[in-house]
Amino acid sequence: MRSTTLLALLALVLLYLVSGALVFQALEQPHEQQAQRELGEVREKFLRAHPCVSDQDVGLFIKEVADALGGGANPDTNSTSNSNHSAWDLGSAFFFSGTIITTIGYGNAALRTDAGRLFCIFYALVGIPLFGILLAGVGDRLGSSLRRGIGHIEAIFLKWHVPPGLVRILSAVLFLLIGCLLFVLTPTFVFCYMEGWSKLEAIYFVVVTLTTVGFGDYVAGASPNQNFAAYQPLVWFWILLGLAYFASVLTTIGNWLRVVSRRTRAEMGGLTAQAASWTGTVTARVTQRVGPTAPPPSEKERPPLPPPPCPAQPASRPLSPAAPEKTEPSSPPTPPTPPTPPTASALDYPSENLAFIDESSDTQSERGCALPRAPRGRRRPLNPPRKPARPRGPGRPRDKGVPA
Repeated sequence: MRSTTLLALLALVLLYLVSGALVFQALEQPHEQQAQRELGEVREKFLRAHPCVSDQDVGLFIKEVADALGGGANPDTNSTSNSNHSAWDLGSAFFFSGTIITTIGYGNAALRTDAGRLFCIFYALVGIPLFGILLAGVGDRLGSSLRRGIGHIEAIFLKWHVPPGLVRILSAVLFLLIGCLLFVLTPTFVFCYMEGWSKLEAIYFVVVTLTTVGFGDYVAGASPNQNFAAYQPLVWFWILLGLAYFASVLTTIGNWLRVVSRRTRAEMGGLTAQAASWTGTVTARVTQRVGPTAPPPSEKERPPLPPPPCPAQPASRPLSPAAPEKTEPSSPPTPPTPPTPPTASALDYPSENLAFIDESSDTQSERGCALPRAPRGRRRPLNPPRKPARPRGPGRPRDKGVPA
């Protein structure tokens, strides 16, 4: 993801958070202030009815009651009642463990002991990855089963000669509708019947649970009037299937977006190619009407200039091994001339290509010439004399025509 895209996405999320904060503040803050005023009125009424109780004692009592409610105590259950309800029976403890590994964490029941908190740390570190693997497998099976069932419906639509594009849209809508019917609407009516909630409260609990938000203000099976032991474990299995379905939906949406992105890139590539072809055609037609105008060649397209001519060198005749060297009459020795310093030879063509300067001596020798260099002392002849062939046999050379 590009930096600009990431910054734009971050700005969008921050704007979304600020807008949500403003809406929640406008909706919930008046209710909070009203509840605080009602609590103050009840407190003043209690102090007027019981003048022997001090204001500090009432404040300490309210604080202890709030801490007890936060620890899982139920005000409807006291020591005089015969209720056996507990927030830590086997079913409730199983449901609490499920909320840990699913990362929902309602918060209605919290750990109060140090040993329980220490065990929860290691339990979550092991259970959350394990549940993630299970969720991926269940989501794959559930999604494949739903797609297999929808595939039969697609075959029926194709037999009715429905366009394939419309069939794909209908299959996606059916996939969403079936999942919402099984994992959202049906549990909503079940919770309305089992918990006594309204339809809004039930669907609020369903959405908050399956999105793993888990506020904890509404929790299935937390009421002391619920005596069915297997109720909360069944709710946890519903959470497993609902999270798997939502994971399958998110996977399907991601695959669809990936396919759309690929098609968009392919279409844009085709449009770019068509635009380039159209531009070339228009340019060719305009060139034919105006007349061909050859652009000046660039530096890379200019042909290389021929090499400079080789300087004239005296031809040296090789000495024959058979001919004796002629001795010239002795002449007085001439004093040796001091060697002249090497001078750089000027280029024959002032506008010569720079590539000729960078050529190696091997390339220049292949062309048949070399740059002249100043003489350095004694130089070896170009064609050194060959040594006479050694005689073969007893003492005379062998003739090629005479057999041995």
